[in-house]
Amino acid sequence: MSKQHHHPSIAARTRRRGALTAAAVLVLAGPLGAYTAASAQAHTAPNGDSASAALAGLAAPAGSAFVRGLGQEQWTTKSVAPGVRVSTMTIKNAGVTPFWTVTVEQPTTSAITGNPANAEVESQSWAQNAAAQLQTKGIQARVEAVRWPGYADTQHGLMGYRVRVGQFPTQAAAGTELAAVKAAGFTAISEWTGYDVQTPADVENIHVAVINPHTFGGTVEATHDGNVAQRLTTSSVAAQLGSLVGVNGGFFITSNADGVQGTQSGLGVYDGKLESLSSGARGALVIQDGGKRVQVANLSSTATVRSGASSLQIQGVNRVPGLLRDCGRTGSLPTTHPVQDITCTEADDLVLFTPEFAAALPGGAGTQVVLDGSGKVLSVGARGGSVPAGGSVLQGIGSSAGWLSAHAVVGHRLTVDESVADASTGRRLHLGAGDSVVSAAPVLVRDGRIDIDAATEGVVDPRDLSYNYQWANARQPRTIAGVDACGDLILVTVDGRLTAGSEGFTLYEEAEFMRSLGAVQALNLDGGGSTAMAVDGQLVNNTSDATGERPVGDTVQVLP
Repeated sequence: MSKQHHHPSIAARTRRRGALTAAAVLVLAGPLGAYTAASAQAHTAPNGDSASAALAGLAAPAGSAFVRGLGQEQWTTKSVAPGVRVSTMTIKNAGVTPFWTVTVEQPTTSAITGNPANAEVESQSWAQNAAAQLQTKGIQARVEAVRWPGYADTQHGLMGYRVRVGQFPTQAAAGTELAAVKAAGFTAISEWTGYDVQTPADVENIHVAVINPHTFGGTVEATHDGNVAQRLTTSSVAAQLGSLVGVNGGFFITSNADGVQGTQSGLGVYDGKLESLSSGARGALVIQDGGKRVQVANLSSTATVRSGASSLQIQGVNRVPGLLRDCGRTGSLPTTHPVQDITCTEADDLVLFTPEFAAALPGGAGTQVVLDGSGKVLSVGARGGSVPAGGSVLQGIGSSAGWLSAHAVVGHRLTVDESVADASTGRRLHLGAGDSVVSAAPVLVRDGRIDIDAATEGVVDPRDLSYNYQWANARQPRTIAGVDACGDLILVTVDGRLTAGSEGFTLYEEAEFMRSLGAVQALNLDGGGSTAMAVDGQLVNNTSDATGERPVGDTVQVLP
């Protein structure tokens, strides 16, 4: 059954924004909350536009990116089960016409790795000089100012300047000019201006799932589907588990050069079992009591092995010793700070492998200790083989290998202690059966306010504008998790990279959108080609990988 709802124009709502601010979340709760268990309702603008900002526009704060278009809105909401609703919307901004352009890059050196890199945002003097040099080659260029997003822990105001050439209807057309710019001696790329935060996106395709823990009779859990060393698509896991709604989860290893594919690069807890340690104090989605209690927090984790009075810190769980994706641990090089998508190394490393690591154990120099389920040492020797059923394995390199050789005695027991804690308070989380944790970065919303600690969580570096500019500050496909004031879990995906025309969100736009939905806490999950939502076991969004839906590490599933 469909109903037609006539909403006031966004312009009219904006004029009375001050009077509506306090009630904004309540206004939004109407469309999401007013549907009965049997309803599936479509709302169409009277002018025939398929534009929809109903869920975002009605509640967005003044100045939000979601109060930029004109006209009415359309969305479709259906109840998947009592307490579980999924809304699909398309936001369109009339009059916005992005185009392809050529962006000049400045060759530089990464402040993090010391490797060659390219920066598209640099100083004003560089930009003016590059534009002048292009002019002497007969190429007309423009200089654009770029501002910092409203991150909580970076500079504000002007970030720098970039140099661009031309406006083209297709990437192929931009390619001709790109070749000319490169032939003139410049480093350059072609870009779609719809990914720029400076202008509104013309199209955004969004899916929003809301799970009310008070009326939903099922459970919510994060899962690696029993094997932390494998990759599966979100929809295949959802279909296998009979999931009502599923989304991709945290960051994971995608290349053999960085470790074992499918293993998490951050904190992972499934059914109360610690399966991966954190990369510093990054954001995490904590799901407890089968989804009855959900929160977003910056978490740290520790693990320690003890032999009598002697102990040694474990630096990793279920990863290759010496390789630390996203860094963030003691002793890692080139940095102990979390840095997104960079693999650090450790010469001295101790890693625990659990029964859920169902792959061949890493080999190489070092010492391996095999334990049974009670912690009794079964063997001490070279690295390799597999984790015994119900047992575990410790692998050490560097001085950690020496500690294992000195303290692990066949027939004696080693004790492993683990802890997950709130990084801001130090309070230990008590995780039991059915509890799970998915880690990503950064946190977007805290206590109902946009509060993005992008530098602290290592997704941007104010010292190095060549690092992660596109990842954080440009529009990308995104997956987001949040919690509202009533305790409802909100799971969101937005398509990007022009899949079905959609351009995605920046990190700041994610935060704005989640806040417009009433989220008081929100976290950026893994995005890009990983972004996927399945409803009743079927993929519902448009994924951005050329080969189709990407197999991922863990997922978040809403189970009947």
